[in-house]
Amino acid sequence: MIVGTIALALASAFCGAATYINIAEHPARMMLDDANALRQWSPSYDRAFNFQGGLAVLSGMSGLVAAWLGSSWLWALGGLLMLANWPYTLGIILPLNKQLKAINPPEAGQESRAMLEKWNQLHRNRSLLSGVAVLAYCWALTGA
Repeated sequence: MIVGTIALALASAFCGAATYINIAEHPARMMLDDANALRQWSPSYDRAFNFQGGLAVLSGMSGLVAAWLGSSWLWALGGLLMLANWPYTLGIILPLNKQLKAINPPEAGQESRAMLEKWNQLHRNRSLLSGVAVLAYCWALTGA
């Protein structure tokens, strides 16, 4: 099913990008001093927000369409997991993002560093949501 394959491809791209941020980009960022870590995080976040947001919505909607077309409830599960990234991001991560963006980088210190670490922990949940969605989509593709 082409719609399901599209859902899987988009979810895989989201998962790959989110995981990359957690295991490569963020650890590299945290090797910087406090001010530069914050300076690097802000434009990185801005770029990722639209890219990952679009992938989450398109993958989620594609998964729901695949489920509606009657293939498997697993498509709906994957779609809902991908769409869950939106309320999670807006309700849980966005308030922290706003706090981080309000800090002037020269004023960054231990508090902003701790906030960046918390941000990474919260972002990890997005990686997990998308990873489980990818698994559901793969399972659906097997015809289970």
